[in-house]
Amino acid sequence: MPKKDKEDREEREDGEAEAKEADKNKDKKHDSGAADLEKVTDYAEEKEILSTGNELEDAIVAIRTKQAQKTAEKIARERELAKVTVSKEDVELIVTEMEVSKDRADRCLREHGGNVVSALTALVNS
Repeated sequence: MPKKDKEDREEREDGEAEAKEADKNKDKKHDSGAADLEKVTDYAEEKEILSTGNELEDAIVAIRTKQAQKTAEKIARERELAKVTVSKEDVELIVTEMEVSKDRADRCLREHGGNVVSALTALVNS
């Protein structure tokens, strides 16, 4: 029996050695393909970068314009809300009933034109 174990062990070692060699050959095949693929993608990326220079600047200008427009709209909205008059009693009523901060109560009242009922309704629904 010891002779058979020795033969089995040798066969396993031979099989493992062959498997390692096969893996090395596969790695070589895959490595050469990866190098070729990198060359192709590098070329494509360089071409894309060169062609988008002006487009990128135009996109940035468009984004900045939209941001400036939104900021101007927010400022105009805040000015409109600041013109609305609200009474302190109404603010206190909303604060005590809805348990919200004074700032939120004031803001909600201004957004609803000083109307306590619509402000309370909006706070309940939110």
